[in-house]
Amino acid sequence: MSKKIVSLHVNGKQVEEAVEPRTLLVHFLREKMNLTGAHIGCETSHCGACTVDIDGQSVKSCTHLTVQCEGSEVKTVEGLANGGVLHALQDGFYKEHGLQCGFCTPGMLMRAYRLLQDNPNPTEQEVRVGMSGNLCRCTGYQNIVKAVLHAAATLRNAQSVAA
Repeated sequence: MSKKIVSLHVNGKQVEEAVEPRTLLVHFLREKMNLTGAHIGCETSHCGACTVDIDGQSVKSCTHLTVQCEGSEVKTVEGLANGGVLHALQDGFYKEHGLQCGFCTPGMLMRAYRLLQDNPNPTEQEVRVGMSGNLCRCTGYQNIVKAVLHAAATLRNAQSVAA
């Protein structure tokens, strides 16, 4: 099978790589980019452990082809922290105990990132609905919801201080 050159930005870095047209984005990120945050869970887009952000949309990378990302901006969980400083979501998950085994956490963080980009002041119900495409088998979701709400408040406070 002939390879195709794909050009995209991953976590703000320009990447140009030859890939087989059938290469799934999750495999490209993990194997070619050494970004192992997106986990391979169900490989059917049901669990959300592989969620990344592509051009302002939450995408399950286990069913998305790398060639579909030509010219796109891809953000992974590794791109959340800035200069060693945790993103408010990462800090919220830490402070509110939003993780247990951690397998789902990267996908949860990336889905929550997009949720807060689209709705910076969600209600508890909006968080529950917004996160419903990502599954966790350990936490019961209570602390995940609290972590997202904590991060939303932190981000809003940071914006009001900056203004």
